[in-house]
Amino acid sequence: MLVLTQKDIRQLYTMQDCLRDVEQVFRDNAAGLVHTPVRTAIDHPKYGATSLYMPSYLEASDYVAVKVISIFPENHAAGIKALQSVILLTEAKTGQHVAMMDASYLTVLRTGASSGVATKYLAREQAKSCAVLGCGAQAVGQIQAVMEVRALEEVVLYNRTIARAEEMEKVLRTLYPDWTGEIRIVENADQAVKNADIVICSTKSESPLFDGASLKPGAHINAIGAFLPHMREVDLTTLQRCSKIVVDTIEGSHHEAGDLLIPVSRGEWSFDQLHAELGEILLGHKKGRENEEEITLYKSVGIAYLDTAVAKSVYELAKDKGMGTEIVL
Repeated sequence: MLVLTQKDIRQLYTMQDCLRDVEQVFRDNAAGLVHTPVRTAIDHPKYGATSLYMPSYLEASDYVAVKVISIFPENHAAGIKALQSVILLTEAKTGQHVAMMDASYLTVLRTGASSGVATKYLAREQAKSCAVLGCGAQAVGQIQAVMEVRALEEVVLYNRTIARAEEMEKVLRTLYPDWTGEIRIVENADQAVKNADIVICSTKSESPLFDGASLKPGAHINAIGAFLPHMREVDLTTLQRCSKIVVDTIEGSHHEAGDLLIPVSRGEWSFDQLHAELGEILLGHKKGRENEEEITLYKSVGIAYLDTAVAKSVYELAKDKGMGTEIVL
């Protein structure tokens, strides 16, 4: 078995690689070549935490993987990473477990790439301004992916704790030393979104972050933070103003997307109003953005086949380049 550390993966695999792999596996899923049970989520109320167990099988490439991810927000106080995760990759022809790899960095990359692909097909072509609501670990991958598919000139940061937004600004300046765009930190989420072409929601909030009336015509929203039924980042007004609401997976959204489940439970919205899964748009079965004025929303709760797709690529790159550590169990 090949063991790959985060350091190994960072040397091997880029956001451009991840965008390519994520777009392809969305296509494969829409074509019926991916098999993914709904993930198992185990809450740890004592610690305000969640553990997720996420299996999937890629028929086209004959790989199976399971990702185990721990999300422990209170870890920050102890100087421990809030998000920790590993992937076990299995070669499906023989059942051999071929790799174990750190998945914390890959989770940030693939979640970002999922939004990046959605932005590519749903945001305005000339989108220049991006508002980021929530400046935790996932926000970095979100911004990286959007920067790959749109020529941003402004990033507006909002976080409940301003110090986290200030840290994010430093991270972005380090990642993009030659980027000449403007980074602004604001104290109000409505202020952040009012002029944004693209809005990234990356929090664990249980109540809407902004008033949907603040969105400008033509805005696109990537809502990726609320991944459990009681969490919610966008309000009913936002849903009502959107001409297209797209999800990563319909099945997952029925189980976990609090942004949709909460208004459904109140009789305010219906899943019949969903426009498409993202893969349907990639295959041309459903339309993406059709005009400059429509407001679009991509709601993602995360799906295991993205992890299997990126793990497969990382493993094959590592074998080709002779990286990682071989162990015998």
